[in-house]
Formats: sequence, structure tokens, C-alpha cells
Amino acid sequence: MILAVLAGLLIGVLSSGTGLGGGFLVVPLLIGLGRDVKVAVGTSFIFIFFAAISSISAHFRVSRLDWEMGIALAVGGVLGAQLGPVLLQQAPDNLFKRIFSVLLIGTGFWLFKSTIKS
Repeated sequence: MILAVLAGLLIGVLSSGTGLGGGFLVVPLLIGLGRDVKVAVGTSFIFIFFAAISSISAHFRVSRLDWEMGIALAVGGVLGAQLGPVLLQQAPDNLFKRIFSVLLIGTGFWLFKSTIKS
């Protein structure tokens, strides 16, 4: 359990500083710790929920929030979040791992490319 708290601390710093939510690190960590893929995804949202509340508070204190955009994204996110578990339930674990991996790699390349000056 101490390892989980320390991992949560590190992931909390990284997710709050990057805005990536933490699920991209929590899910692979939980899978690596032997959790079922679908349980890892669901469990990661517990982390994300509490880390997000704390992060909103911290970013509010330094005036770095766009409430209008955040709420608009949240409306779409809440609606989309209802479909995600249904789709995940239908997907075999290996397919999910492949799609998740490609998404992470693609996001990494896209982010890296955005740092290159033309």
C-alpha cells in the first residue's frame, strides 16, 4: 500500500503539472501490478476524481482556469463517459491494451511534433 501512495504522489505531481489526468500512468501501473485491465480503468477514475478536485483547487489559487471552456468540455465528457464503459465491456483485454498503447504513442508523437519549430 505504501508503494501505491508513493506512486499516487508521483502521478499526482505529473498529472497536475501536465493536465493529462493521470489515467495514462495509473492504468499501466495497475496492469503491471496484476489488476485486470477493466478493473484498472475503473480504478484509475477514483484517482483521477480526487486528484482533479485537488488540482482544480491548486490551479484556482494561481488563477489558471478557463471555467467556460472547462465546463463545455465537461458536458461532453460526462456524456461520452457513459459510452466508454459500454465499449470497454465489449472489447477483449488485448485489443484494449493495443488501442490504449497506440493512443498513448500517437499522443506522444503529436505532442513532440508540436514542440518542433518550423
